[in-house]
Amino acid sequence: MTLLEARLSPTSLRALLALTVVFVMLAITGWTAVRPHGTGDPRATALSAWKRGTVGARKLPDPHAAASTIARFFASLTRGQRLHLTDRYPLVVGNLNGVPLTLRYRANRTALTQAHAAEAARAHSDKLTPSGRHDAERLSIRYASLLAGHRQILAFDPAGAGRAAEVFGDLATAARVSVIVPGVDTSTLTFERSHKAYRSPVGMAKALYGAERAAEPAARTAVIAWADYTSPSGVGLDASTGALAERGATRLKGLFTALPRHAEVSLFCHSYGSVLCGVAAPGLPRGRVSDITVFGSPGMRARHASDLHTTANVWAARDGNDWIGDVPHLEIAGLGHGADPVSRAFGARVVSAAGANGHPGYFAPGTTSLANFVEIALGNYGAVACQEGDSCTEGLL
Repeated sequence: MTLLEARLSPTSLRALLALTVVFVMLAITGWTAVRPHGTGDPRATALSAWKRGTVGARKLPDPHAAASTIARFFASLTRGQRLHLTDRYPLVVGNLNGVPLTLRYRANRTALTQAHAAEAARAHSDKLTPSGRHDAERLSIRYASLLAGHRQILAFDPAGAGRAAEVFGDLATAARVSVIVPGVDTSTLTFERSHKAYRSPVGMAKALYGAERAAEPAARTAVIAWADYTSPSGVGLDASTGALAERGATRLKGLFTALPRHAEVSLFCHSYGSVLCGVAAPGLPRGRVSDITVFGSPGMRARHASDLHTTANVWAARDGNDWIGDVPHLEIAGLGHGADPVSRAFGARVVSAAGANGHPGYFAPGTTSLANFVEIALGNYGAVACQEGDSCTEGLL
């Protein structure tokens, strides 16, 4: 008998074995995806140059400094100096919390332009295999799309599978801000899609923002498609632990330093993104988050909603055809993510997801889940449609 077997009860051991089998089977039967990886780490190179740089004989601030420190530094510069730093170090400035939004958008457009040129060249390089050229061409097309029009890219890092965040609406003046936190296999290539767009982070954010505008045209809202963390690749071992969620939670907490202080923030967390939100919840600024909504959730690494130690209203939704319902909702020896958020015992407000039709369909047009998310985002709690037999309004903040 192993030490682990000695410490676990027969019931717990059977649950652990069941959980392990589920994730192993998912991993070897097609759920694990192969993700493209870029060459090198251009942002690391840019950060190294930034640390040696100066402006007007002044040393540049530590890129890991508090957002307030970064904000004061940029406020002290002339317009010409700010633009110089933005254009010279786009991969740094575009991802620095505390930098004015207009400069971040400009920096990330510059960084995307450079990345697009690099991938377009690689797509025709005889030094790459046909597969490598194909991957480069796909990235080039994605970067071109992100450069189209007047898109507001809040974060961009081409390293690895890539990270990005995009803003819909006027973030600087928004009174209510919604943040979409996606799940597994989130990368630059999956950040948006043309077919069934609502299955991607950008599509989710567009659907929510468009529905908000249709419901209350005068409301000052903004929605962020936040894919600025490294997500698990497929439903394998990484997806069954909280390691990547913990790293992502640190990045999500950092995002709050870039959001307007007067705005109420709602988190909409899909799949593994709900694990991240659960881990982040206790450390998010108290009073800033009005709502945390999880859907298609494998768990929030908590036994009860109260264990999230948040003042936010906690909502949960799951479509009846969502395969995530077949994953064991438990946590043993670091595997699994705890209680099922849609179970009565967890204590979240369970809302209807009628029409969602599976794991990726919660933002599909005409679904009750999207309608509910809009009402939550706007603070119209009385209009939220609950799962039959549940109360959605009692005791709301």
